[in-house]
Amino acid sequence: MRQYVIYTRVSTEDQGKSGLGLQAQERDIDIFLANFSEAPWQITGRYQDVQSGGDNDRPELGKALAVVRKTGAELLVAKLDRLSRKVAFIANLMDDPKVKLRVASMPQADKFQLHIYAALAEQERKFISERTKAALRIAKEKGVKLGGLRDTTLKRNEAIQQKANAEAAKLITVIGPMRDRGKTLTAIAEALNNMGVATSRGGDWTAMQVSRVLARAA
Repeated sequence: MRQYVIYTRVSTEDQGKSGLGLQAQERDIDIFLANFSEAPWQITGRYQDVQSGGDNDRPELGKALAVVRKTGAELLVAKLDRLSRKVAFIANLMDDPKVKLRVASMPQADKFQLHIYAALAEQERKFISERTKAALRIAKEKGVKLGGLRDTTLKRNEAIQQKANAEAAKLITVIGPMRDRGKTLTAIAEALNNMGVATSRGGDWTAMQVSRVLARAA
């Protein structure tokens, strides 16, 4: 069975940008698993950092890589820049014989192509850094309290996580027994849909969403 360790990352600057938020990353990963992954597959773990991609020392990424090296699972990220924007960092990971890397948005990319994309991502990081500095200067000139904006973002993220944890705690009472009886993620999703149980966004259940609840409850 193909095993994956999913890693997602956002920074405070990324939160409101289209294509870079957690929802967009999860969407890309869902698409990869549904259309490009070998079946059957299993999610071994989920890890998330709220930190800049320019920082190599990220605690949750370290945990994810430890699981990958121990279990032989593949590290799955939505986009290469969610892993890092530094060429050297990505190159070292790809040279690690115990680390297998898959990028959802580039399902067929080989190591050579990933190196090229890593170089482009590093250039983008430098540009983003200068753009952020310029935006901060403009905000400061307008009298905006930058610390207040950051605190508001962090509080909003904490509220989102607390809500997700609470929902997972309720759902596991239904999903857990079905999983214990050996039902597949797809079968559990179908059962939830048949029972009229809606997801947190009011949509239908998928195997990936069931996997998220199990991982969060664990």
